[in-house]
Amino acid sequence: MYRKHCIKHSIEIGKYLVSPLIKQLDDGLFAPSVSIRTGRGSATHDRVLRLTPRFDSLNDAIRYATDEGLRWIGTPAAPHSSQH
Repeated sequence: MYRKHCIKHSIEIGKYLVSPLIKQLDDGLFAPSVSIRTGRGSATHDRVLRLTPRFDSLNDAIRYATDEGLRWIGTPAAPHSSQH
C-alpha cells in the first residue's frame, strides 16, 4: 500500500516539464516515477514513467526520477552537489 505521494522539483526545459513523483511505501522506501508534460491547454500530453528501483532516501529517489526524465527527453543530467 502506498503512503503520501510527493511532487518535487519540477524542471522546465524547452517544451517539456519534467516532474519527479515520489511515493513512500509502507516499508519506508521511496518509489520514484517521473511525469514528462508537453503542450498547453487541451493539447497537453503527460507521460508518466514508473521506475523500478526503490530508495532509502527521498533525495536519492528525486534525483533518480529527475535524471531519468531528463534522459528520456534527450537532455543530459546535471552533476549533483553533495549539499542539499
